[in-house]
Amino acid sequence: MEQIIAAVRLLDGALVLAPRPGDGFPEEAWGDSFFYYAPDGRIPPNAQPYGTVVTRDRPGDTASDLDSPGRRRVNVHVDRETFRRLTGEEPRGLGLPRDHTATDTVLPHPVYGPLGWVCVVNPGEATTDTVVGLLRDAHDAARARFARRHGPGPA
Repeated sequence: MEQIIAAVRLLDGALVLAPRPGDGFPEEAWGDSFFYYAPDGRIPPNAQPYGTVVTRDRPGDTASDLDSPGRRRVNVHVDRETFRRLTGEEPRGLGLPRDHTATDTVLPHPVYGPLGWVCVVNPGEATTDTVVGLLRDAHDAARARFARRHGPGPA
């Protein structure tokens, strides 16, 4: 997972927010990572991260069994075509049964899949390159949204 976070940090304009105890963020976010396009280095107002790494279960999001030791999940927002290619389904038409505890497998996010999010628990040999590519694409999409709202900004 550190390799994936390091790859995001190298993207131009990337902000990797990694809350820790004492830095003012809620305890529920400690240990997680949130990825933004933020050329000024500040969390963009009115924008969600384009990717996250989560380290534990949340209320209503327990399907990946992240409370078990050594489990983390990377989540990425993707476009509709990419979602279909990776999952075989439309985001709002999910119906296939899936094992969200499976590792090193690209799956629709167990909660946010209908909104175009995919996830991988413990990316490994089969998925790390895919996940890094998806995060690059999501970063580029976030940069394009920023440019539409604010002008092109730094290149």
